[in-house]
Amino acid sequence: MSEVQCSIEATLRTVGDRWTLLILRDIFRGIKRFENIQKDLGIARNLLSKRLQHLVDNKVVERFLYQEKPNRYEYRLTSKGRALSPSLIALMQWGDEWCSLEEPPVMLIHENCGSPLTHSVQCENCNRDVKPGEIRSLTKNFSKSNLEVLNAK
Repeated sequence: MSEVQCSIEATLRTVGDRWTLLILRDIFRGIKRFENIQKDLGIARNLLSKRLQHLVDNKVVERFLYQEKPNRYEYRLTSKGRALSPSLIALMQWGDEWCSLEEPPVMLIHENCGSPLTHSVQCENCNRDVKPGEIRSLTKNFSKSNLEVLNAK
């Protein structure tokens, strides 16, 4: 496989098709067993098996035996898989704003206090939300001194 020059491209190779994202959504929601995922999504069994194996191979989910004779497995997110949560929330919010004709079909809330969740990009230095027009890209050859020059502007 050739070296990937873009992190978005690398991410899409791992989780970038419709079924894979919906499978991950189900696992995040607590639907972890093959039969339940298949029933919830209406996906063909062979396709679900292939997508789950891809996620296991890429260490996004792990298989855990929950029944013997016959062996049955459930799928659990790894730390790598759990790290996808902000991305899925961002996709969901985008869909709520741009693809939903009415109220969003699902609202995410903070379990501890019950407040609705929103996704935002924050600057690690000044702790402010960053708007898309305020973002610049640096190539992989950037250095700390390049960042210091940019910060001085």
